[in-house]
Amino acid sequence: MSDPTLFIAGERFTSSTMLDVRSPYTGQVVGRVPQCGQAEVERAIAAAIAYRATLSRHDRSEILLRTADLIKLRAETFAQLITSETGLCIRETRYEVGRALDVLKFSAIEALTDDGEAFACDVSPSGKPRRIFTMRQPVACVAAITPFNHPLNTVAHKLAPAVAAGAPVLLKPSEKTPLSALALAETLFEAGLPGPMLSVVLGPTDQVSSVLVRDQRIECLTFTGSTHVGMLIAQSAGYKRLALELGGNSELIVLPDADLDLAARLACEGAFRNSGQRCTAAKRLLVDRSVVVEFTRRVMAMSGEYVCGDPMDPATRVGTVIDDGSAMSLERLIHDAVRRGASLLRGGVRRGAQLEPTVLGDVPRDAPIVCQEAFGPIAKILPVDGVDDAINLANATDYGLSTSVVTNNLAWATRVIHEVKTGTVNVNEVPGYRTERSPFGGVKMSGLGVKEGVAEACKWMTNVKTFSLPW
Repeated sequence: MSDPTLFIAGERFTSSTMLDVRSPYTGQVVGRVPQCGQAEVERAIAAAIAYRATLSRHDRSEILLRTADLIKLRAETFAQLITSETGLCIRETRYEVGRALDVLKFSAIEALTDDGEAFACDVSPSGKPRRIFTMRQPVACVAAITPFNHPLNTVAHKLAPAVAAGAPVLLKPSEKTPLSALALAETLFEAGLPGPMLSVVLGPTDQVSSVLVRDQRIECLTFTGSTHVGMLIAQSAGYKRLALELGGNSELIVLPDADLDLAARLACEGAFRNSGQRCTAAKRLLVDRSVVVEFTRRVMAMSGEYVCGDPMDPATRVGTVIDDGSAMSLERLIHDAVRRGASLLRGGVRRGAQLEPTVLGDVPRDAPIVCQEAFGPIAKILPVDGVDDAINLANATDYGLSTSVVTNNLAWATRVIHEVKTGTVNVNEVPGYRTERSPFGGVKMSGLGVKEGVAEACKWMTNVKTFSLPW
């Protein structure tokens, strides 16, 4: 892969204004990326709007498969690149590369899928011997704004469905982690993607992101990031289609009959993987009071396996969070919870951007660390009194992204599925479990109910056209 560069309608863009990308672990510069302005964004939008699709479904599928093949050949390079700019441990970033490969392959399948329907018209007394058909046509232009925590996979979830659908896309990656996104874009072009179908822009908010949000020529805007920013986008976007994948405060509910070894493993995986920086991380562990002592004992035993250290060391299980400021904010929330009566059972130690995996017991329900989205490796145990209390507490949040419940009682599991106001419920699995193809998205302050995932994203980036013919 060559040096990082932006792409305006597929053409490399250089600038005297550069952005330093630093490792959260070492503080060293790991890449320098040019920044653009409103003129370049305008050029990118104009090129996308003017583009007339020439690629067949087969062509689009082949480009995605070639991209996957190229990334697979360079998988370790991509993993190390993600680790260098995020501070996430290498075992997590290798996993992320694998997920991105799935996104590309599933999108290649969607490109080949017949998405039309047919309806007979002679089905009523006023009917005619005709048949109505539908077809999907790509929108003229998609804008995508992505976060720092999955800088390859989240970008792939925006770009690959757009390619599959045949929709030109403008990508604005996180300024904290643009290197992986630019490497993916370069690989797509290497695999044969036409230039006007993709631009990658980065620069001051008022000249780049705000322009993408407000410009009415952009038909669809997909954003993954904080709820606060998502609300601002919703207020400013005007008349365009929005997919907002926002924050979460996901719960793992442990009921009296739960397999406690499984529950403890899911709690640790859900809370500590990816340094806890997932919108679907298990941020609240709602544990029935009858088993909370034994559950806590097992979590304590298992949490010791999550070693904090050099992100490039394969033995490390938890790297850094995204920067020192984020780690300090988490540290303050932990200290506040302890002052309010929570027990600090493990961790809580910060070194720069690294926060040791932390276990808090008996956390007050109104503590800010419970009510807010604490984006880091913190397991918060809250005792509950039965399934009614668990469901009520699960719903006592502004968020509604994902939930899991550990139980072998079908009636209890069914109640959680039906009664918790959330986008996803997983039984005997972590809250965030999914495949890259399946529908994903939240309700309440976690999103507008619009689903992502490869299959839904491809539909979202197209318009249905209906036509009829004599039959």
